[in-house]
Amino acid sequence: MVYGWFITGFFTMFVALSMAEICSAYPTSGGLYFWSYHLSGREWGPFASWITGWFNIVGQWAVTTSIDYSLATLIQEIILLSTGGANGGGYMASKYEVIGIHGGLLFIHAVLNSLPIGWLAHLGMLSAVWNIVGVFFLMIIIPVVSPRKATSEFVFQHFNTENTHNIHSSPYVFFIGLLMSQYTISGYDASAHMSEETKASDKNGPYGIVSAVSISLVVGWGYLLGITYAVTDLNHVLDPSNDAAGYAVAQVFYDAFKNRYGSGTGGIACLGVVAVAIFFCGMSSITSNSRMAYAFSRDGAMPFSNFWHSVNGWEVPINAVWLSAGIAFIMALTSLGSQVAFQAMVSIATIGLYIAYALPSLFRVTLARKTFKSGPFHLGPYGVIIGWVAVLWVATICVLFSLPIEYPVTAANLNYTPVAVGGVFLLVILGWLFSARLWFRGPVSNTEVKPFTL
Repeated sequence: MVYGWFITGFFTMFVALSMAEICSAYPTSGGLYFWSYHLSGREWGPFASWITGWFNIVGQWAVTTSIDYSLATLIQEIILLSTGGANGGGYMASKYEVIGIHGGLLFIHAVLNSLPIGWLAHLGMLSAVWNIVGVFFLMIIIPVVSPRKATSEFVFQHFNTENTHNIHSSPYVFFIGLLMSQYTISGYDASAHMSEETKASDKNGPYGIVSAVSISLVVGWGYLLGITYAVTDLNHVLDPSNDAAGYAVAQVFYDAFKNRYGSGTGGIACLGVVAVAIFFCGMSSITSNSRMAYAFSRDGAMPFSNFWHSVNGWEVPINAVWLSAGIAFIMALTSLGSQVAFQAMVSIATIGLYIAYALPSLFRVTLARKTFKSGPFHLGPYGVIIGWVAVLWVATICVLFSLPIEYPVTAANLNYTPVAVGGVFLLVILGWLFSARLWFRGPVSNTEVKPFTL
């Protein structure tokens, strides 16, 4: 976790830098699929745009699903601990109640995103302050309050291969463990999708992409260290029979205060800080989703496009907002039938999204290598090298995150990520062959785009 975060962040920075350079050249709310169109040339542009756009929007919907569902399970955990914990008669919400909480969160996020963009800007500033202050608060308070601290040897040298999944190869465990870091450092294409509502977007859009990754890399590492120093019994934290029913971070917070003060109330309050941060994250995810859906439907790439790209009196793409929330709710319904199916669906949030991130970079370093005209933010002669590193890193994680996570492999524990991502790819290709190739000509020119608000 400690070193994997840095490795993931290091290579993700290459992806962000390559995206930022392209964003500076083509600042529009379409973002990735718009870039792919212009970087692939007249012949391949529509097809490249179609594939990139659908992987991007489906990946974004999966991200929103996972964010709000994780918040719903965190609320479930807070309720459990607040009512006595798993060992003290605490109330554990059912999967139907969790999906209800998930739906309620999506409804609130859709309502907030239906407000004028000026209101969202203020909420965005509040979100930024809350995340920065909250992270620094938690990374300090948890290890300080905890009466017992882990040693630096444990934090920086202990490598845990003990698990119930019959995986004992250290390299295998390490590389599989990169998934959570890679999932966390995503969504930074939001700055591109907000380009038409951003002043000097050819500069501020790229800076937003790069700063999102760089700040997360540094501050996130501090947060991980703070929590890890509070872990003195790893087996207890991971034990499904503990007070938090195996919810590791919740148990760390709860134990820190309970072991010092005899009550875990302070730990529950700290979980509340995390919950608010995730709430703001979900709100921002809907914002990004809706702008992508707005742009994609404006270019006629979605069914009923005229309906989805309409804006209300506040110049907000209102129908795209509620579409994003509705699909995120539908995707989460798979959790009622099978957690395996749900995990496969959510896996698109990482691999599907990163495929969309890598495609414009691939086209920039191949088809557009000699014709690409950079904007104010450019990488100079290093742009091609950085682009290739970004593409190769995404190819690597696509393989790593498709590997089995338990042995022996059965239908119940099979990693269905390749099936889910392959299914999306197949549907996108079929959609192109039997329909879109006859009428989809790619996104409108950047000069033809009329921003819906300034």
